[in-house]
Amino acid sequence: MQTIFVLVKCELGATYDVASQAVERVDSISEVHSISGQYDLMMKCFLAEDRDIGHFVTEEVQTLTGVKDTFTMIAFKTFS
Repeated sequence: MQTIFVLVKCELGATYDVASQAVERVDSISEVHSISGQYDLMMKCFLAEDRDIGHFVTEEVQTLTGVKDTFTMIAFKTFS
């Protein structure tokens, strides 16, 4: 399983709508957090090992209505 975090910048006034769409429509997104700073949302995603991260982000995250920009980070190891 691959873990990635996608930071999302939303159109003005669209943050809550984007978050709702992400939770309802995209199964691979496990958590959506509103954050402060340069981006509005942080999405934690789990993808199968054979899943292409680029296709996932461009086809499933960036196509959500109200998404203006994204920044993707790949996680290597989880510490608990």
